[in-house]
Amino acid sequence: MSRLLAVLYAAVSYLSFLATILYAIGFIGNGVVPKTIDVGSAGVGAPALVVDLGLLGVFAVQHSVMARPSFKRWWTRVVPAPIERSTYVLFSNAALVLLFWQWVPMDGTVWHVAHAPGRAALLAIFWLGWGVALVSTFLINHFELFGLAQVYRAYRQKPLPNTGFVTPLLYQLVRHPLMLGFLLAFWATPHMTEGHLLFSIAMTAYIVVGTTLEERDLIAVLGTRYDDYRRRVPMLIPFSKRSRREPSG
Repeated sequence: MSRLLAVLYAAVSYLSFLATILYAIGFIGNGVVPKTIDVGSAGVGAPALVVDLGLLGVFAVQHSVMARPSFKRWWTRVVPAPIERSTYVLFSNAALVLLFWQWVPMDGTVWHVAHAPGRAALLAIFWLGWGVALVSTFLINHFELFGLAQVYRAYRQKPLPNTGFVTPLLYQLVRHPLMLGFLLAFWATPHMTEGHLLFSIAMTAYIVVGTTLEERDLIAVLGTRYDDYRRRVPMLIPFSKRSRREPSG
């Protein structure tokens, strides 16, 4: 019964992720959903800035702290290991829902592209970004990334297979194609407002810091294999030259 409950819990977590990410696409792209990054009761000045930075900070802290191995070792004393990842996904969903709900739009225009081909190109990049992010999850293990594989294996009383360190397709272009996809989606817009710019800058900073912390964890586990990978493949910008070895510490 407990294993079945874990499967149901993971399924609910995954379905909530699907709903949240679909809303996120509409929220950032200013379409379909009722409240978006630019649609809602607009705020101005410091009050709006403080609220939005606080919401972004809540997401960044939750998303980063709960992903650290030291936190996982402590957390799995409280939460059963098979549902640890599903719980992480559920908390991340909650942080994003809070951001969508309480976000204060800031209307000032940073750039506006009125030319039809330019608008079409930026929208194409926006959708390309989401596509790259989605494909990236399946190139590794989509269902393990979102916690379903762990509970399924626990239900069947089988250990997760050790697939080792793999770098398929997009992972030969950049080390973090999932994050590259998000960056494309965050920045590619024909109408950049002050609020959207704040969101994009903050999320870009979080991605750079978060991937740096993640890579330190990976080096601690994989050692020279990941260090060699870092020297060969750029972090986020495809085909960028790597003129020096990045520090491992």
